[in-house]
Amino acid sequence: MEPLQKAARRGLAEEAADRVRDAIFAGHFPPGAPLREVELAASLEVSRGSVREGLALLTREGLVRGGWHRPTTVVEVTAVDVEEVYSVRAALDRLAARTARARSTVDDLAALDDLVSALSSAVGSGADGPRLLALDIAFHDRVYAAAGNRRLTEAWEAVRSQVFLFQLQRVSLGGSQYRSHVVAEHRELAALIRDGDAAELDRVAADHVDSARSRLLAEL
Repeated sequence: MEPLQKAARRGLAEEAADRVRDAIFAGHFPPGAPLREVELAASLEVSRGSVREGLALLTREGLVRGGWHRPTTVVEVTAVDVEEVYSVRAALDRLAARTARARSTVDDLAALDDLVSALSSAVGSGADGPRLLALDIAFHDRVYAAAGNRRLTEAWEAVRSQVFLFQLQRVSLGGSQYRSHVVAEHRELAALIRDGDAAELDRVAADHVDSARSRLLAEL
């Protein structure tokens, strides 16, 4: 019985983390917003302990900050954070794109095309920022999956939540610019992964991240 009890508690903590993460990505908790255990526990209908453990998971993801006798808040996006996260992302994305070019299957390529089409439709219909970002990140998730390198995917997942949050801040500060570039940039990446020049793919993958970094820094 003891192992089952531990698994149940762990499951509730992960569910709490998932739901708070979703709320952050939906823009309900902007950067700097407080995350109060009592209110979250009541809203999620779980114990404060489960919420506390869930928030600890999100802290390890870099989404929230807190400490002893300090309030827990959604991280605020600073220039230093942007430089660090996007420099790591640039290195990972370049490797993922190059590896996906060599290993991607017909299904992988079709999935990337479908996500570009979904992005185009979402932009055309005026979808909100979180919806566009969900498709944007899903595209990159698929590139990493196509690369087929488990450790590379784990490295991406270590910064993925912060990338989403930072991109959400970028969209909230300069949404029209993001909308005007997002489809063309991902369409170009998909085409180069399919049959493009390796050096050109490497350059475009790096530029994709660098332009996002530069635009966000300019808006902060």
